[in-house]
Amino acid sequence: MAGRGTPATALLTRQKIEFTLHAYEHGAGVAYGREAVDALGLDAARVFKTLVATVDGHLTVGVVPVAATLDLKALAAARGGRKAAMAEVAAAERATGYVAGGISPLGQRKRLPVVVDSSARGFATIFCSAGRRGLEVELSPEALVAAAGAQFADIAAR
Repeated sequence: MAGRGTPATALLTRQKIEFTLHAYEHGAGVAYGREAVDALGLDAARVFKTLVATVDGHLTVGVVPVAATLDLKALAAARGGRKAAMAEVAAAERATGYVAGGISPLGQRKRLPVVVDSSARGFATIFCSAGRRGLEVELSPEALVAAAGAQFADIAAR
C-alpha cells in the first residue's frame, strides 16, 4: 500500500477495518464511477459513488450505486430535513479535502453526515472511492457505515 495511502485508507487502518484497495488508470472525460466499473470489471450495482448535497443548508453525503441517481427528497427525509440540493463542487472539495471524482465517504477533512443507500446491504462487499481518482476501496457495507458513522436509507432513484 506504499504510496497509495489516503485519509480514507488511514482511517480504515486506524479503526482496524478490513479492506482491499483496487487501483486503475484514470482517464479524462469519463464518468468516474462508470470508469471504475469498466476498468475493474465489476458489477455496477456493487460500485458506489459519493455525492455531496446540502440538506436544509448543511452539507451531507449520499452514497449510491453508480447506475443510480441520488434521490434528494429521500436524502433530506433520511436526515430529518425538508429540502436537499446538490452542493457546489468547490464547497464539497473544501469540506471533504478530496477532489471531485475522488471524494470518499471516509476520512473527510470535516466529518459530514453520511447516508448509504440500503441496496449496499445486498452484497458481502461494495466498492467506493478510496479518496483519489483511480483508487477504489472494497469493504463490507457494515464496515463502511461503521467507519463513516453513517446510516443506511433508501436514497437511490433507479
